[in-house]
Amino acid sequence: MGPAADTDRILAEVDRAADEIVAFTSDLVRIPTVNPPGDAYDVCAHAIGDELARRRFDVEYIAADGRPEHTAAHPRVNVVGTRRGGPGPVVHLNGHFDVVPAGNGWTVEPFGGVVRDGRIYGRGVCDMKAGIAAALFAVEAISRAGVRMPGSVEISGTVDEESGGFAGVAYLAERGRIAKGRTSAVIIPEPLNVDRICIGHRGVYWFEVTARGRIAHGSMPFLGVSAIDGASRLLQIARDELMPKLAARRTAMPVAPPGACHATLNVNGIEGGQPVDGIQTPCVADLCRVVFDRRFLLEEGFDATRAEVEDLVRRAREASPGVQFELRDLMVVHPVRTPDDSPVIAALQSSIHRVLGRAPSLVASPGTYDHKHVARIAGVPHCVAYGPGELELAHQPDEYCRIEDIINATKVIALAILALM
Repeated sequence: MGPAADTDRILAEVDRAADEIVAFTSDLVRIPTVNPPGDAYDVCAHAIGDELARRRFDVEYIAADGRPEHTAAHPRVNVVGTRRGGPGPVVHLNGHFDVVPAGNGWTVEPFGGVVRDGRIYGRGVCDMKAGIAAALFAVEAISRAGVRMPGSVEISGTVDEESGGFAGVAYLAERGRIAKGRTSAVIIPEPLNVDRICIGHRGVYWFEVTARGRIAHGSMPFLGVSAIDGASRLLQIARDELMPKLAARRTAMPVAPPGACHATLNVNGIEGGQPVDGIQTPCVADLCRVVFDRRFLLEEGFDATRAEVEDLVRRAREASPGVQFELRDLMVVHPVRTPDDSPVIAALQSSIHRVLGRAPSLVASPGTYDHKHVARIAGVPHCVAYGPGELELAHQPDEYCRIEDIINATKVIALAILALM
């Protein structure tokens, strides 16, 4: 049997498994793995592990021992399944199973796994439980088609991607479970649309600025120093001077949507003064904290990004006599980009063209995903995101994934696995 016949058989097996793929995706959605705090992780890891075992994978459960997030109440349990073929390359398919809180505005049960009008609805179906199902059944279709794999495939279900992935993919990479020399290529089936390949992401710098003033009686504010006034000056300088500079900077990476091609700054939260819903007392606020989300470009680099923030704080200090400012780093994620000549890009390009009949586009993510840990901790350069679902639906009410997209992504991933081997 030749390669063309093998391809046809694999694609046919995916079509035959459509109902199973939908059922497994819905089952995963019904497990409310909400992060924070990290509910039902152990249940979901074992649901994935049981399915992998049924498909003749060797299954391991890897708890993030030593991580502060890993507690008795909310254990951080990852699962890895291995299907061994020939002595060739090892392709790793990784999906996170944690989901953000459902929030308001739903017209269907967020964790019902409702199937309707060619779609599966539910929190996390798009981001990214449908991708986990696609990865698993891509390998299953190869097996059912009777096609021998020249190498091996690993499928991991990991935790905490929505909060940084440090107890998930980072933990696996730190312990060498995903590593250069062991892992040939990694595909992360995040929802970037079935005709797009994601080759990296911008950098992230989360930081907090604390303003400290001097408390005084609210009827005599001139005897105190308002930390809120100081924080307001900081925000004004950021809005009027820094943000226009960032908007003028544009990366050469193909970040989507277009607005995310620029450097950005967002105020994630402000806390200062007395609680507005508590019993009121007449006091000048002596403390105000502001948390920022700065997305920086590959061309900017972190050192210049932080120096610019330090200058922002210095200018606010000069404009706010009596207010002390403190800058504290919360999280730093450096930008990553897959090499242009990476075989994982070529494998997915040819597979997408075969399945969809059109050439895919290359994009970069506006946010980060676990690519960062694969590249920087594991040292594996050949990593991309490709999977079913539309990025714009992630974290939204009535999140859904088209069944047609799940089936097509499963086909693409199956063909890409063989191409990489």
